[in-house]
Amino acid sequence: MAKQKRASKTNAGKTAKKSVAKAAARKPAAVKAARKTAPAKPTKAAASKAATPPVSGKRRRQRPAVSHYREEDFAGGLRAYAKYRDLGVAAATDGLAQAHVIRLIGPCDPNEVSKLHYHDAEFQLVYVLNGWVKTYMDGVGEQTMRQGSCWTQPPRIKHLIRDYSDNCELLEVILPSQFRTVEVKG
Repeated sequence: MAKQKRASKTNAGKTAKKSVAKAAARKPAAVKAARKTAPAKPTKAAASKAATPPVSGKRRRQRPAVSHYREEDFAGGLRAYAKYRDLGVAAATDGLAQAHVIRLIGPCDPNEVSKLHYHDAEFQLVYVLNGWVKTYMDGVGEQTMRQGSCWTQPPRIKHLIRDYSDNCELLEVILPSQFRTVEVKG
């Protein structure tokens, strides 16, 4: 009697395999092909590793930076037609990045402002906090950026400001915090 039970288990296994094979035969060819070519799901460790960019060298020491608005924090800086409010990012990141609010002083004088230049920086992002600014970038042309507009400037891209509103304020983030600005003679 034990032999019969074993035989029936074996037959049940064969029957199950046949029903799976029949179900697979009914699936469209596209589904079968997708299954064959679909990559295996990554493990949790692999997914975590992919989400974390590789670190080259030693990571810079960083601390939180907190900056509250104070009118007296706006000071002179790179351009005579602008006041800058340092947000403390350069000190907090050991020079990894710099962030400041730039208040452009109106009215705009195109003779002073419209000088083609580039920054020898790795990354630059500008976000319009208030007002508007008309910019020019090589390969992009002239753009009018308004409150809420944002753009990046790739390393060494030639650009300039053509005009801006009297109430223009920009948030600028640059990596690294120390970089060279070069005016282009043209």
